[in-house]
Amino acid sequence: MFMRSPYVIPEIISGEVDEDKLGGATHHASRSGVACMVSENGSGAFDIAAEILSFLPDHTMAEPPRLSTGDKWKRKCKGMGKLVPLDSDRPYDMRGVLAEVVDDKRFLELFPSYAQNVVVGFARLDGVPVGVVGNQPSVLAGCLDIDASVKAARFIRTCDCFNIPIVTFVDVPGFLPGTVQEWGGIIRHGAKLLYAYAEATVPKLAVVTRKAYGGAYLAMSCKHLGSDYNVAWPTGELAVMGAEGAVRIIHRAELAGSEKPDETYSELVKDYRDKFGDPYVAARHGWLDDVIEPSQTRRALVSALRPLLTKRVLVPPKKHGNIPL
Repeated sequence: MFMRSPYVIPEIISGEVDEDKLGGATHHASRSGVACMVSENGSGAFDIAAEILSFLPDHTMAEPPRLSTGDKWKRKCKGMGKLVPLDSDRPYDMRGVLAEVVDDKRFLELFPSYAQNVVVGFARLDGVPVGVVGNQPSVLAGCLDIDASVKAARFIRTCDCFNIPIVTFVDVPGFLPGTVQEWGGIIRHGAKLLYAYAEATVPKLAVVTRKAYGGAYLAMSCKHLGSDYNVAWPTGELAVMGAEGAVRIIHRAELAGSEKPDETYSELVKDYRDKFGDPYVAARHGWLDDVIEPSQTRRALVSALRPLLTKRVLVPPKKHGNIPL
């Protein structure tokens, strides 16, 4: 016999709430992140599943399937200058950068409507399946928040499970500030991202396109987390924070006492960038392997990935690490 639950919402009984409001596929994909992708019909869903499986090996002890696409490995990435503005405060779509780098400009994005300030998905480099993680400057300026950190961490661990190299594109100004994030545990959830990169034993490569600031930079496949190959474009800035904000804090007294504060400010910002924000400084300290032109990004990544495909890491025998859940 059917018994009515005392917790049934009246609107459901009256038919005032439709299926999507209750939690349909679109709702789970954009709000909760439960659904990875959404298809309009069953056949489309099978096609999506088949493409995802084409990047994965048969089991975790096997290598991912290599598929020659005919795309020249050393071709130049044209139009990068138009895709990425020189002004570091102007947004752009990171997916355009990814498309220029990967084989046949085909990037299979996963969770596209959830935590959109970070982009994850599968692609190929010289036929080799790779997992791609990138900050998205067009959403929240590319800041990392709780949802983005967990989304990226989960994807990184998936790639590591199935022996898929990870390529990271970095343009991150920091972790998203605010009490909502702090009370929600951004430190704990952000630590999941650092843990995932540090734990991964697959080849790890990273490209800094513009900003790489503070703790958020450390969480994006930095050298200190065991990344194998890190490069930056000439526009890359590796620093604790942006030059503008840093100068206002460090040189507050000097600016207050200056007769021409605007000119003094501009000079101090330039000096800070030359000393700390220049990617060549980071390269001299060993935080980068090279500084490359944007057009050479594909060639540099493929050249680095080829010898890394034989990478093997001896892991101490134990049950598992202690990820900050």
